[in-house]
Amino acid sequence: MNSKKISQDTVVYFINYVLLTVFLIIVLYPIIYIISCSFSSGDALMSGKVRLLPVDPTLQSYRAVFKYSSIWVGYKNSIIYAFVGTVISMVLTLFAAYPLSRSDFRGKKIFMVLILFTMMFSGGLIPNYLLIKNLHLLNTMWAVVLPGAVSAYNIIVARTFFDNTIPKELQEAAEMDGCSDFKFFLMVVIPLSAPIIAVLSLWVIVGLWNSYFVPMIYLDSQEKYPLQLVLRRILLLSQINLNQTNIDPEMIRRNQYLGEMLKYGTIIVSTLPLMIVYPFVQKYFVKGVMIGSVKG
Repeated sequence: MNSKKISQDTVVYFINYVLLTVFLIIVLYPIIYIISCSFSSGDALMSGKVRLLPVDPTLQSYRAVFKYSSIWVGYKNSIIYAFVGTVISMVLTLFAAYPLSRSDFRGKKIFMVLILFTMMFSGGLIPNYLLIKNLHLLNTMWAVVLPGAVSAYNIIVARTFFDNTIPKELQEAAEMDGCSDFKFFLMVVIPLSAPIIAVLSLWVIVGLWNSYFVPMIYLDSQEKYPLQLVLRRILLLSQINLNQTNIDPEMIRRNQYLGEMLKYGTIIVSTLPLMIVYPFVQKYFVKGVMIGSVKG
């Protein structure tokens, strides 16, 4: 009986390992392919020779990307937008979510209805633009940071985390010791909420770092462009209008090669910071998502 059970467990484990290996390959191959393309020559990219490993290895794509001084300006702006936006978002989200998790907070159902309403309905692009314009936020950092500073979904996730993690007995004990609600929130709740803070911060950072449409709508000055808009401008500058006459065919070929290399080089340049940050918050990610998941 025991040997039969062990045999069944072995089969189940083997199937799990095979499936996990297949999923790992499916996930890793596109990443490896992009990295290999970024280190391959333009001729290899245009001819489709790259399959897994770099072909004719070269750093020309990265040299082409980093020769533009504006890319460092974009990096600086994206870091500032991501940092300031994450801090503002976390402060507002946590201060909104914690009272909603308290059973003694009157009117929390009304507030939750209002928050859920914003998830289903919005004013649209034109009213948002007019609002930003009337607030004199156009072409400023705040036009990128403030409109999406509070997410209804993040508030619900954080509220659920507080509700499931912070015991009411701990709150009652703090009140008996004369601890105010605000002090209890800062000294007890926040230190115990590292997993959900890490998860929500990662979500906000990724959103701000990859933000493209909002800066394009609200920012006019190239000195304030985030990295994504700078990379878009670099890619556009590398293209030639083929409808023009008297264009050297060799120049067309070189620019096509350069455009292909820039495409993959910019992908790595734009995603590398997030790939560096993720391992530091990964240990909190699963715990925070599972505890803070929305329950019916």
